[in-house]
Amino acid sequence: MSDNDIINIQTVSLENNSMNYFSFGSGDKNFIILPGLSIQSVMDSARMIADAYDLFTREFTVYVFDRANETGGDLTVHQMAEETARAIASLGLCDNYIFGASQGGMIALDIIAHHPGLVKKAVIGSSCAKTDNESFAVIENWINLAKAKAGADLFDEFGRNIYPPAFYEQNRQALRLLGDNISDDEFERFVIHALAVRGYDITDKLGEIKCPVLVLGSADDAVLSGGASAEIYRGLTSSPDSGIYMYDGFGHAAFDTAPDYKERIFEFFMK
Repeated sequence: MSDNDIINIQTVSLENNSMNYFSFGSGDKNFIILPGLSIQSVMDSARMIADAYDLFTREFTVYVFDRANETGGDLTVHQMAEETARAIASLGLCDNYIFGASQGGMIALDIIAHHPGLVKKAVIGSSCAKTDNESFAVIENWINLAKAKAGADLFDEFGRNIYPPAFYEQNRQALRLLGDNISDDEFERFVIHALAVRGYDITDKLGEIKCPVLVLGSADDAVLSGGASAEIYRGLTSSPDSGIYMYDGFGHAAFDTAPDYKERIFEFFMK
């Protein structure tokens, strides 16, 4: 049995809340993954994620955190970050290597800025330091589809925006079929999490970040734009060991579609 054959799905209790997470691997370093905005719980993809990150299982024990189980209508990225930081601290995890993708990258930046003691190194993928009306436009369309409970159209637009065209066309029918299985609670949860992105701005904290950060962006990012990744990197003025790499042709979801993405994360963490 390999290290990632055993996946432990658990719940950590927080003050007036709780958060689900799963772990795999047997290494002595802690690798925390904060996924992006998702239509359905990341817990449903535990096996797929464990297989994708098999490279890490000897050196790291990998923890993948969902969002908190109880959500309010006025949730912010900062609140999600605080909840995640409490979950990490409750588990006694320290000197952590963190990878945040998309909204997970926003959460990761907030954690680094406000809880630097929890983070040793970080990778921020296809994310941003702030949102404005233009960068929120794609997400707002998703919100409107979720409010209308148009599941097939939501998955279709989600795929169209995050994947490169060839991948999207190849998987379009399968994506639309996924929309038939979204519950009312999942629609509501998605809307709350997506709305949290509006007004997000941590640019004034980037210069305080001292831990090494690797920014991975995508020039053809149709959700947050490649320029958003460059803005993060330019703001890391107190982190001399940071770096940036820009993909092209892999879309917003380069973290899923670029064949060398996991290797880049691993090499940065290990050097």
